[in-house]
Amino acid sequence: MGRALINTIPRPLVQMNQWFIVLSVSISWLFQSELFLLFPFVIGLSGLLFRFNPVMKIGKYFLTKEWSSYPPEDADQQQFNNVIAVICLGAAVMSALFGWETGFYLFSGMVFLAASVALAGFCIGCFLRFQWKKFQYNRSLQ
Repeated sequence: MGRALINTIPRPLVQMNQWFIVLSVSISWLFQSELFLLFPFVIGLSGLLFRFNPVMKIGKYFLTKEWSSYPPEDADQQQFNNVIAVICLGAAVMSALFGWETGFYLFSGMVFLAASVALAGFCIGCFLRFQWKKFQYNRSLQ
């Protein structure tokens, strides 16, 4: 029996959400339509506002082991990452609506890259949050 982990999310659920983002962005590029970005944007916004992510909610039904037996991901870190993703996805949608194609690809590309790299094992959001916390700590020493 695994130990109960407070404020964590099983890694497979985080990865499912990352795959959802990668596929949504890919489909939006394939069809050159911002409409497909609305799915991860609205789901991400729901996660921020209500701490409810339908992708992860559905995904938990596919977990076959006890929740605590999966490698944990810090929920607060995931919220931080989600803030960045929602801002970038929102900027991509707004760019497309205002006819700024470069912005559409730039902002959606940043989310695509971050989710892809996270699936490969490096969390850009984690690195950014660490640097921010380090900056805050160093500033508090002055």
